[in-house]
Amino acid sequence: MKVKYDREQDILYIAFSNEPVFESDEEKKGIILDYAADGSITGIEVLNASQHAGNPMKVEYEFA
Repeated sequence: MKVKYDREQDILYIAFSNEPVFESDEEKKGIILDYAADGSITGIEVLNASQHAGNPMKVEYEFA
């Protein structure tokens, strides 16, 4: 998994795999899901991320 934040565009992208994006769908306003050809989710793009995530440059990981 890879997390990338573009400060200039205020876009947060979470990639779950390196599969090519076959299709994208804006499920909710500003939340775009990327899908591989087999229908699996390859990534999530959050537009105007600072409005949704508070501080998108801060990432916390939790392992269970």
